[in-house]
Amino acid sequence: MNITYKRDLLDVDWEEMKATLIKDNFHNGRTAKQLKTSFANSFSTCIAYAEQQIVGTARVLSDGVCNAYIVDVWTYSEYRHQGIARKMMEIITEELPGQHVYLFTDDSVDFYKKLGFTEQPTGLSKVIGKWLVNDY
Repeated sequence: MNITYKRDLLDVDWEEMKATLIKDNFHNGRTAKQLKTSFANSFSTCIAYAEQQIVGTARVLSDGVCNAYIVDVWTYSEYRHQGIARKMMEIITEELPGQHVYLFTDDSVDFYKKLGFTEQPTGLSKVIGKWLVNDY
C-alpha cells in the first residue's frame, strides 16, 4: 500500500473529504467550505492519501510559541492500524518544539498514550452562539 502525506492544501477535494468523513462516521457537520477554512487557518496540516483517495487527516492550531492543540486526527476505518495516524502525528508534532500540546479524544486514549501524551483530568468547553453558525 502506497500512502502519501501532503502538507499543503493544493488540489484538496473538499467535497470528497466531506463525503468520506460522512461515510466513515467522522463528520461533525462542517460544509466543504468550512472544512477548507478550518484547514487553511491551521498552523500545520497533514492529509494522507492512498492513491488519490483521502484516508487520513490531522491538523494543529498553535500560537507558534508555547501552546498547540491537535484536532481532526482521523484515519479512514479501512486503513486503521497501519501506522497512518502515527505518521501524521509525527509529521505535525515535529513543528512544535517547546510547546505544550493538547488534544481531546473520547475513544483513542491508548493510541495517544503510546505517543507520549498523558491524560489530564479537567477540560472545559463552550460553544459561542450556535454550533457552526458563522460566516464560514
